[in-house]
Amino acid sequence: MAKWTPKHEAPEPLEGPVVATIVGGTIIWFAMFLAQLPFYGWFADRDLLWWVWTCAAGGFLGLIGIWYVRGPAAAPTPRGGRGAAGAEAGNLPPRRRLRRGVRGGAP
Repeated sequence: MAKWTPKHEAPEPLEGPVVATIVGGTIIWFAMFLAQLPFYGWFADRDLLWWVWTCAAGGFLGLIGIWYVRGPAAAPTPRGGRGAAGAEAGNLPPRRRLRRGVRGGAP
């Protein structure tokens, strides 16, 4: 079996409003979940509950996606500006740093 080698270079990654796209998709997943809830019995009678729970899972995975894509956009850079995606993400607050230590000042 021969080793696979690419015949051409990989294309550049797509650029665009990544945060807005993820937020929009998450809203759509949650809206579809909420729209199907009144028909929960209908889905249960036909053994189609996976439709409802797929929309719920899509919404919750979208929340993870929002957290993930906002990380580089909100992270401060050494120059005091925003991260690589800061221009497309808009005015996102910088991430808060957690203080390490014990409450009350005792070691």
